[in-house]
Amino acid sequence: MQTDNKFFDDLAKLTQSAAGTLHGVKGEVESMVRARFEHIFRDMNLVTREEFEVVRDMAREAREKNLELEKQIAALKKPRAQRKTTPGKKTKAAKAKNSKEAGK
Repeated sequence: MQTDNKFFDDLAKLTQSAAGTLHGVKGEVESMVRARFEHIFRDMNLVTREEFEVVRDMAREAREKNLELEKQIAALKKPRAQRKTTPGKKTKAAKAKNSKEAGK
């Protein structure tokens, strides 16, 4: 037995309409909030992910090059430091200077 009750039909239609309206309002609110956050972030002058990654890679390459140069400098300084600190041995320049002074 099925009864046709206009009150329940109208109530069902009203409920469906309210659900559709709420879904639309939810979408509107989400888009407004998203637009507001995008505006705020744009005003903050934040870098993009791509720009950050490019600068990070440049910094990594600079650090590696810096380490290589430090190793080269250390290698160049090592023989020079050994020549200066050898006690009792005279360098060629010191020997030449002594022999010139002795000849005077």
